[in-house]
Amino acid sequence: MQSISTSTHRVHRARCASIVVTLLAIAASQPVAAQSFAQHFTITTLGTLPGGGASQGAAINGRGQVVGISTVANGSQHAALFEDGKVTDLGTLPGGDKSAAAYSINNRGQAVGYSFISTGYPHAALFDNGTVTDLGLLPGGDNSAANWINDRGQIVGWSFNASRASRAFLFDNGVMTDLGTLPGGAYSAANAVNDRGEVVGWSTVSNNNEHAFLYERGVMHDLGTLPGGNASAAYAINERGQIVGSSTAANGNTHAVLFEKGKVIDLGTLRGGTTSAAYGINERGEVIGYSSTASGDVHAVMFADGRITDLGALAGDTQSVARGIDNRGQVVGYSGSHAVLWTRER
Repeated sequence: MQSISTSTHRVHRARCASIVVTLLAIAASQPVAAQSFAQHFTITTLGTLPGGGASQGAAINGRGQVVGISTVANGSQHAALFEDGKVTDLGTLPGGDKSAAAYSINNRGQAVGYSFISTGYPHAALFDNGTVTDLGLLPGGDNSAANWINDRGQIVGWSFNASRASRAFLFDNGVMTDLGTLPGGAYSAANAVNDRGEVVGWSTVSNNNEHAFLYERGVMHDLGTLPGGNASAAYAINERGQIVGSSTAANGNTHAVLFEKGKVIDLGTLRGGTTSAAYGINERGEVIGYSSTASGDVHAVMFADGRITDLGALAGDTQSVARGIDNRGQVVGYSGSHAVLWTRER
C-alpha cells in the first residue's frame, strides 16, 4: 500500500515533478457497508468505476457532488464523479487513457485535475459537461496539473516552465499566468483559490525550503511557519480568508495549521499522534485532514471548536485521509482503497 508522507514537505515538489496522485495499488475488493464511529460520524463507501478495484475522494461541492479517482478494468486510473450512488468516468484528453484525476469541483459542476496526453505527459484539464479541455502549459513547460476551481471558473495549479521548474499558475479567461515565487525561490505550486481570487499554495524560498503563500492583488505573501519550523504549505482557503495547511514544528514533525491574521496556529494531533495536516476548510471554520494515532496508524480527522475528532476508517484499514468538506460538514476522502463519505449523524 502506498504510504502518506507525514514528515517533510519535499513530497510537494516530487508531486509536481511527476504526477499529483498515484492511486493506491490495491487489489479489487468487495463493497463495504456504512459504518458508524465515535463522535457521531458515519462512513460510507462511494464505489468505483466498472471493473475498478480502488478509488479516492478528493473534493465535494455544495450540491453533494464528489470528484476523485478510480481504477478501471485495465488497471489505469480515471477521473471520477460520485453522485447519487453512481460513479461516472469524466473522460480523458485524446491519447490520455493511461491516467486522469479530478481534484476539485465547483458549485456549477465543473471539475479540474489532469489527464495524460499522447506524449506521455500530464496536462491540467477541465472536466465540464462531458467535455475534457486541455488547459495547456506555461511557456516551455511539458506537464501541468490543476488543483482547484472556484465558482467564477478561475483555476489554479502548477506547470513546469522552460527550466522544468514547477510554478504556481492562475488560469482565468483562457489565459494561464505564472504567479512566480516567494523571494529567492525557484519552485511553487498553487493549491486553492476562493471566489475573491485569493490563491494559496507553497513556494520555495532562498534556503530552498518550502513556505506557504497567499497571493492577492498581484503580490505573493509568505505565511511563515510554526515557531522553530522550517517548512510549510497551504492547501485550502475559505471565503473569510481562513487558510489551512501544514508546517513543520521545532521538533521536525509536521502539524496541521491554521494561518489567520498573521499567525500560524498549531491545530495539534490526535492524542499520542506525532504528525498531522489540514487539507480543507468550510465557511463554518471546520477543518479536515489527517493525524497519526498513538498506534502509528493514520486517521482522517476534523478540527473544530478546539477539538480534534477522529473520523475513523473502514474495518480492517489502518489508513484514512479526509480531503474535502462542504458547508454542511460532509467530508470526503479515502479509507484504504475506498473513496468514502463521512456524514454527521443527526
